[in-house]
Amino acid sequence: MTWRESLRKGVVIPAHPLALTAGRKLDERRQRALTRYYLAAGAGGVAAGVHTTQFAIHDPRVGLYRPVLELAMEELRGADAIRVAGIVGATGPALAEARLARDLGYHAGLVSMAALPGATEAELLEHVRAIAEAIPVFGFYLQPAVGGRLLPVGFWRRMAEIENVVAIKIAPFNRYQTLDVVRAVAESGRAGEIALYTGNDDHIILDLLTPFRVGASILRMAGGLLGHWAVWTRTAVAQLREIQAQAGEPASSREWLSLAEEVTDANAALFDAAHGFHGCIAGIHEILRRQGLMEGRWCLDPREDLSPGQMEEIDRVHREYPHLNDDAFVAEHLDEWLR
Repeated sequence: MTWRESLRKGVVIPAHPLALTAGRKLDERRQRALTRYYLAAGAGGVAAGVHTTQFAIHDPRVGLYRPVLELAMEELRGADAIRVAGIVGATGPALAEARLARDLGYHAGLVSMAALPGATEAELLEHVRAIAEAIPVFGFYLQPAVGGRLLPVGFWRRMAEIENVVAIKIAPFNRYQTLDVVRAVAESGRAGEIALYTGNDDHIILDLLTPFRVGASILRMAGGLLGHWAVWTRTAVAQLREIQAQAGEPASSREWLSLAEEVTDANAALFDAAHGFHGCIAGIHEILRRQGLMEGRWCLDPREDLSPGQMEEIDRVHREYPHLNDDAFVAEHLDEWLR
């Protein structure tokens, strides 16, 4: 199966975090261990250089974009996994990142448009077209709370018409805007070519379960590219596989609805929804720290840490939903990943 076929079939793609030492330098050993964990957990791909990896790595003064992509590629090379690189910035720097990612062996670029807040829709589309000439594009509807902007259905329809757009991560954390993208892809005539991936960390299970009816067409979210799936990945893989096995068959609605709300509740704690997602990256790091995959929850910006009360919320969801974690799996294999 080619990577494009795998993408359309649907896989778990964790958004790769950044492992740092106490001195806030790249911890190469643990960065590699994280990639090994995702592959061993059954993830069908990895996304590096994205929001969960911390957008600051794209700053040339930080100088971590290339090293992070290279470390992930060294572990991914030879694996049957989709390789996605985060692409940010204005068109010039973004093109340079796209070409670097392509040359390193990445399959697609997840294009964030957060650096172009004043651009017109036409300018944004030209930006995407330019990048699509360098690397297949994974479109990205980023929620406004973390730097995204609202874009209408017409914009997404025109983006879907760009030949080298192969997938769209739908992450506005809003049902109306999620439906805009689904409708746009259906109306573009490319629903069979563009894979829809949920990025709505607040609505993961229901996004994956839902058959979206647009006229005579039925579209589904093939999989997810999620920061939430950077932790407890083994469980996420099992959930997606079970959902895929039930496609077209009536699911036990009460069980799935309950699970959907449990996952959303857990995400609220990890992503710090109570404080506008300030502690979202630190929350992911805290889970990985507890499991031993990270040494600490340090971020590049010392101001990024857990919010007041967030630790208690993480304790609560871990206690209340033990079936969501994969602690035992990580404990069994941690030493081999840290070799």
